[in-house]
Amino acid sequence: MSRQQTTELAVLGALSVQPMSGYAVRAAITETLGHFWSESFGQIYPTLARLESEALIVRDADGKTSGSTFRLTPSGRERLVDLLREPITAAPPRNGTLLRLFFGGLLGVEECRAILTEARSRAVAQLAALDAIRHGLEAETAADPDARYRLVTVLAGQHSARAAIAWADESLALLAG
Repeated sequence: MSRQQTTELAVLGALSVQPMSGYAVRAAITETLGHFWSESFGQIYPTLARLESEALIVRDADGKTSGSTFRLTPSGRERLVDLLREPITAAPPRNGTLLRLFFGGLLGVEECRAILTEARSRAVAQLAALDAIRHGLEAETAADPDARYRLVTVLAGQHSARAAIAWADESLALLAG
């Protein structure tokens, strides 16, 4: 899937939850999807304009550009489903922490331990944030059956955070010896 298509998927997906302004789409992608997906702000507004020109979304009839609310059209929902059904392409990983640790012999044990301690702290903070989100989603599942799908992504994040904590602990022990 191309970069343009993944941005389109994120924007259409955000609008499938509810109609929102461009600013709210940007916030939803950052605050909600941001736990597992990042999107360039510079891509969101041009994507909204393109999706509108292709009649996949419509802007509120008030004619304002600033603060306008966008919503999916039926063809926009069809396009979103088509994008969701496309095969997933694995993106090559880019992990600055691992890159630094791979060349850790140049930094020395203490700097590498500091990198690992920081990585562990980030994972602990991420796990705490995801625990709170999970609690909220579990409360929503009775009223919103789609909340369980969002819960699946939170579970993945929790497992990843726990794995990162275990990895950091094991690595710190390795460097201690």
